[in-house]
Amino acid sequence: MLGDWRILFSHMCSTSLPLLWILVGFNVVEVAGSQQGIPLSVVKLWASAFGGEIKSISAKYSGSQLLQKELWAITAPRPGTNSSSEASASVKGNSRINAKTSAACLWEESGATRGSPRKHGESVQTAYRKRLQGPNLGPPCSEKYKEFEKSVRVEEIDGVKLVKTLAVKMEEVFRKKAEATRRLVEAAEEAHHQHEENPDLQYEYFNAVLINEVDEMGNNVELGGEFLLEPNDHFNNLSVNLSLSVVQVPTNMYNKDPDIVNGVYWSEALNKVFVDNFERDPTLIWQYFGSAKGFFRQYPGVKWHPDEHGVIGFDCRNRKWYIQAATSPKDVVILVDVSGSMKGLRLTIARQTVSSILDTLGDDDFFNIIAYNQEIHYVEPCLNGTLVRADRTNKDHFREHLDKLFAKGIGLLGEALAEAFTILNDFNQTGRGSVCSQAIMLVTDGATEMYDDVFEKYNWPERKVRIFPYLIGRESAFADNLKWMACANKGYFSQISTLADVQENVMRYLHVMSRPKVIDHEHDTVWTEAYVDSALSQAHKLRDKAGPSLMTTVAMPVFSTKNETKNQGILLGVVGTDIPLQELMKLIPKHMLGIHGYAFAITNNGYILTHPDLRPLYQDGQKRRKPNYSSVDLSEVEWEDKDDALRNAMVNRRTGTFSMEVKKTVDRGRRVLKMHNDYYYTDIKGTPFSVGVALSRGHGKYFFRGNVSVEAGLRDLEQPDVALADEWTYCNTEEQHEHRHLTQIQAIKLFMTGRRQHLKCDRELIQEVLFDAVVTAPLEAYWTGLALNKSENSDKGVEIAFLGTRTGLSRTNLFVPADQLSNQDFLTAEDKEGVFNADHFPLWYKRAAEQVPGTFVYSIPFSTALENKSVVLASTAIQLLDDRKSPIVAAVGIQMKLEFFQRKFWTACRQCTALDGKCSISCDNDDINCYLIDNNGFILVTEEQSQTGLFFGQVEGAVMNKLLQMGSFKRITLYDYQALCKEYAGSSDSARTLSDPFTVVKWLLTELVIFLLEFNLYSWWNIDLSVKAQRSRGKTMMVPCDTEYPAFVSERTIKETTGNIDCEGCVRSFVIQQIPSSNLFMVVVDNKCDCSSAPPVTMDPIEIMYNESLKCDRLKFQKDRKKPESCHPFHPEENAMECGSATRLSSTLTAALLPLIAATISR
Repeated sequence: MLGDWRILFSHMCSTSLPLLWILVGFNVVEVAGSQQGIPLSVVKLWASAFGGEIKSISAKYSGSQLLQKELWAITAPRPGTNSSSEASASVKGNSRINAKTSAACLWEESGATRGSPRKHGESVQTAYRKRLQGPNLGPPCSEKYKEFEKSVRVEEIDGVKLVKTLAVKMEEVFRKKAEATRRLVEAAEEAHHQHEENPDLQYEYFNAVLINEVDEMGNNVELGGEFLLEPNDHFNNLSVNLSLSVVQVPTNMYNKDPDIVNGVYWSEALNKVFVDNFERDPTLIWQYFGSAKGFFRQYPGVKWHPDEHGVIGFDCRNRKWYIQAATSPKDVVILVDVSGSMKGLRLTIARQTVSSILDTLGDDDFFNIIAYNQEIHYVEPCLNGTLVRADRTNKDHFREHLDKLFAKGIGLLGEALAEAFTILNDFNQTGRGSVCSQAIMLVTDGATEMYDDVFEKYNWPERKVRIFPYLIGRESAFADNLKWMACANKGYFSQISTLADVQENVMRYLHVMSRPKVIDHEHDTVWTEAYVDSALSQAHKLRDKAGPSLMTTVAMPVFSTKNETKNQGILLGVVGTDIPLQELMKLIPKHMLGIHGYAFAITNNGYILTHPDLRPLYQDGQKRRKPNYSSVDLSEVEWEDKDDALRNAMVNRRTGTFSMEVKKTVDRGRRVLKMHNDYYYTDIKGTPFSVGVALSRGHGKYFFRGNVSVEAGLRDLEQPDVALADEWTYCNTEEQHEHRHLTQIQAIKLFMTGRRQHLKCDRELIQEVLFDAVVTAPLEAYWTGLALNKSENSDKGVEIAFLGTRTGLSRTNLFVPADQLSNQDFLTAEDKEGVFNADHFPLWYKRAAEQVPGTFVYSIPFSTALENKSVVLASTAIQLLDDRKSPIVAAVGIQMKLEFFQRKFWTACRQCTALDGKCSISCDNDDINCYLIDNNGFILVTEEQSQTGLFFGQVEGAVMNKLLQMGSFKRITLYDYQALCKEYAGSSDSARTLSDPFTVVKWLLTELVIFLLEFNLYSWWNIDLSVKAQRSRGKTMMVPCDTEYPAFVSERTIKETTGNIDCEGCVRSFVIQQIPSSNLFMVVVDNKCDCSSAPPVTMDPIEIMYNESLKCDRLKFQKDRKKPESCHPFHPEENAMECGSATRLSSTLTAALLPLIAATISR
């Protein structure tokens, strides 16, 4: 009887609120004469009726009032206290237990006996019926709450302490990975020291591409062999071998080349260290050794697969981790000869040579490109006399200009060299560059003299600038002059005759630049920015629905330690290991950061390592990387910091605080939340990274602590409706192999009962999870009781009830069978924004937290609005105290059918105050249009179903414009500096050229001959002609751009508004009325006037167009950066006479193809 009375009382309270809401009155904005056709009182009646009905349903099925009473019961002031603020102190006593019993036991004693967890696939209702029929496994409710006393307190979060603790945890992760890498370095150098080179060595090794391959006879192919592979979830469910590594050799290299065979042989010693490292630290993933000879040894062993062209586009020496570890930061000027003799194929090879050089430059390097003939031409005229950072954006910008180069005139190399030396010297004096190594790359088809006078003036005797000449073409007439330049300036000479020669010859300069570091024997530890190695993922046939995952790599160089080669500074290669950024995110104490709080980390260059607003992928059939995803600056996501104060402090590795007003977008950028963030930051020792945390003011700065007995907490945690956030770490089950099979709940139980001493868990977080489990436990019985009551929810309009707490605990209850759910993805891994993730709370939780306490927020999920528009979500926040600073401890809500929700709306709109029942207006009339929109202007209910989910301004542009003018809604301008814009890259000239049939045949023959002569399959693939082919086909490409776009938010203080719109002499009236206890508004518009000529109000982004002057300023502007501490520009013991060689084509191949070329060209 008591239970029935409480339900009736709750229902009366919820339905009486709208009447009180009408009587109290609101701030009203009116326009004279606007009520002629639409009586405000009728619209208010409709809004009140609908608001009361939908609030009653939402509160009833979510259990929000029950849970709020639970919390208020345990935090109510004891007798003698006079302030609610005393709840922030520790509160204990039997008054808590009695209050708890009155609220919670009411439901538990009605039949919700504690029992065994639900079996996989078993419905909540079935599990509940079994428990009703089974033995009473738990103590009576009244006794249960005597088992423990609860202490509850609210604490203000210490942001400085929080970020320092997080930095120490990250430092420990990085340190362990660096130690594993150092062990590989020591083993590799020792193995090479003991090895004697043998040019006749024959050695069978496991080739990554050939393992487990058989020939036509069923026999293992050479360098293949039987290689045991087993699926392993730690390695993305790839089939791997945890005992052995495999070797990958680039497609353009010979598998049995003596240098490769010798290197593979001595590096077999790394297998033992690979295995030992993984046993010491089971969180390790890929470990590897990239050889200077080109092969790549990877652990664990895994099968590699060529792409559809039969090619693996992977060369370890092109990877940033290799280049950064092998060389010191550098300033580079590239000189390109564009004199008349460079016409045709030579200029094509020159362009590719420059492009390959750019590939070898990293974020700590600076460069510029100068083309010369009888004059000096900066490839980018805006950057006359300076250098720019070699980030992805700048390199791509210069590549576009390379296509515009054309050859003519004579080449005056002396003036070009003088200009290059001047730039390097002047830029170095500013301190803005690398302030380390310097080099001039000379790409030319010859030099008529040695220009010793230029070198004597600018570079001797210190020889601080190295010269790397690349002779383009087969002629060797000028080879001696160019080689002399290299030898006289500590550089290296290479001759490039074909496109196939480009990559291998360009890579040679890296080994020269690495000599000082090798001779110094400095094993500098380097860390890359966040990146995805797509070539490696493709080779592994890695398929992840979420797209490839970001990682950073720690790498160290490996040197030859043999005494006889010391002054040659021989680099053997680079070892490294990957660190998934997901592993770092698991360290973030999300429960301490609050609903809107987050942690982030950046590199020494200000680029984001991890941040919840980093969007590295875009959807285009499948998840793909954005072109500049690895060089997104912190200022591009925290763009409200106009002076870069936060960014620069973190780049300079300071510890401090910062605060600012921010606009955070949610729901795929369609909604915006305005808040004030406090930032706390510090550096991560032993790395070039800094970490920060952001806490939102108000409820985000306070944390709620509660305490219950372990026995009670575990009993409620194991209930079938309970789940924990998948990406939160309560216990580290990755660190020990024997723990990997455990779920988080299983691990918590073993840890709290002391049965696994070596299990590492967050005891503080677990204690709060146990408290949440106990306090929310009555909802399970409450929901189950509703589900079993056949008279409730007879039309199955409410489908799911759900709850989430600040500790990542969630409870769900299905009111319909799972296969009948309208939205199957909700609360699953497919619904990324709807569940607890490593970097954010669920969207329904975030939005509820920003609503007025006690009100519900309603929305159509955009994931479904674009598809079947089938459901509406309603959620509300549960506060600990009735105080602005009270933490939000939970959010509850329901999912209901859209059709059910809309039916309630239309029913409410049929009410009227007329005694005779004849309403003056009705939403059924053709004279008016009725809409239900949310506080961001999105339509939930309209007579035209196709408009559901659309922005109101698209449908009623004139009305939306008027609402903006009157202040009912506000337009907020947002910026996206990670956007992609469509760009048409067609070439009408090429289309016209190929329109003649004879021209087509001639062009095909010429291309075929040049392909056979100058290319091999690997070089054709590796120079990324696919991009050029895409352009020539005239496809639309997605290119990086900056955009500006609006978001809209209702003004909370305006509850109702009426207005008139002049539509070409016809006056159209409208009324907007807030729905009580919600984020919704009813909009009623008369339909007497045609306002279709009024432009719609859209949310479409607009590309920010920069004029040439601004583009130039953006290129020149360099943000603060922290230079790497290590620098090895030169060494006095360096052997500078190892300075180059030339390469030629096979004379047999040339002789065979020359007649065909001559015949083709003569036609």
